[in-house]
Amino acid sequence: MTPAAAAVDLLSGRERLDVIHREIRRRICTLEYAPGEALKETALAEEFGVSRTPMRQVLQRLEFESLVESRRGVGTLVTRVEFDALREVYELRMKLAEMIGELSPRAPTAEDIAAMEVLEARCRALRDTQDSREFAALNLDFHECLMTLVGSAPLRETLSRQFHRTARIWLSWDEALDWAEEIDRFEREIGELLVALRVSDMRSVGYAHRNHISMSLLRIRRHVERSRTGEG
Repeated sequence: MTPAAAAVDLLSGRERLDVIHREIRRRICTLEYAPGEALKETALAEEFGVSRTPMRQVLQRLEFESLVESRRGVGTLVTRVEFDALREVYELRMKLAEMIGELSPRAPTAEDIAAMEVLEARCRALRDTQDSREFAALNLDFHECLMTLVGSAPLRETLSRQFHRTARIWLSWDEALDWAEEIDRFEREIGELLVALRVSDMRSVGYAHRNHISMSLLRIRRHVERSRTGEG
């Protein structure tokens, strides 16, 4: 039994569905489930110790988030990562990030700052390993840490959905990326957010995050253009 499946055994109802959903979403966002891979409802239900009905609900939720798609006669497939379809998602994420410090922001605590400092240390450690899967896991954990500071539930839910739609894009280009540069950029973003958190400036947190999303979009666009012209 996997750790995630063992954790599900201790829960019931909505909490159980949430844990299963988060675990499968994590596997998709770290490419443990590759784009185009078929997800077997029966096998997943057996792994997590639930019936097919709740597993079907989880897969429907993932389909709503555009992470899987259901095809008649084929089953449920992990969606592919296509920049042209995600460009507008990045633009939306930029606008949403600006609202982090405006819509019911929660004042950061010492625990919030400590959690972000742990993420900063993990990012720094990646300089030696350049482990792309750990980079992806760190990105997911960073997002979760940031979302705890968003006081508006509708904003938090929308931010999270759009983030997970784009979370796989860097891993999809693993061999084409300068990972040292990506780690440097990630560490700078965490550092900028820490500066703002230490003075409880949530507006600056939102705008710093927005600026880094913007820079990511520019880098992705350049990578796609180079790939299409045969330069990269």
